[in-house]
Amino acid sequence: MAEESSFKYIVRIAGVDLEGDLKLPYGLSAIKGIGYTTAMAVIRMLGLDPDKKVGFLTEEEIRKLDEVLRDITQLGLPKWMYNRRKDYETGRDMHLIGNDLIFHARRDIEREIKIGSWRGIRHRVGLKVRGQRTRTTGRLGMTLGVRKKR
Repeated sequence: MAEESSFKYIVRIAGVDLEGDLKLPYGLSAIKGIGYTTAMAVIRMLGLDPDKKVGFLTEEEIRKLDEVLRDITQLGLPKWMYNRRKDYETGRDMHLIGNDLIFHARRDIEREIKIGSWRGIRHRVGLKVRGQRTRTTGRLGMTLGVRKKR
């Protein structure tokens, strides 16, 4: 293990502060848009140890991770691992993280609402969008009691 003086309690990667005492895949999965599987794929492609704690990463490893996470497509991972395939405007396969992911998701919903698709209508009205049951779940507002007949 590395010497105790090189341990950092907080490490900043891709604009997110990560706890230093977490193992590398779990630390990276704290970044929005990076799950455990994607984190493991990135770690393996960069040749890092998955059992290493985030706090023991060297400055060079942190810089390399930061650079790769901002554009995961440069690693040559299979396209099914990306979270935004065939982007609506560009048609490119991308993997978005952080605020970019939130921005694109919100813009997609606004586009659906604007064109008046079924999903857009469901979003506008505030109902479930993906075919879930709505008879008993997803209710909003105050609960109303039911009184039995005497």
